[in-house]
Amino acid sequence: MAELERPERLQVMLTVDELTALENWRFDKRMPSRSAAVRELLRRGLASDGFLAAEQGVKSQEFGLLSPADGNGKVGDGHSD
Repeated sequence: MAELERPERLQVMLTVDELTALENWRFDKRMPSRSAAVRELLRRGLASDGFLAAEQGVKSQEFGLLSPADGNGKVGDGHSD
């Protein structure tokens, strides 16, 4: 069997709204696949300034692509200031 270029797999669960936002961004940027879009967004996020480390005890569900409070499809960090 051929060796994979990217042998690590990451499964991510998204809400319908999060998936829609990802797909809209992907098509707008003409990304070839969801995986490529997610890798590009991760690259951009990791390269950006201002991300604070998560506090101890914070649950995964508290981090989302879309802020639960806005409900309008805008990208957010899932936290209110």
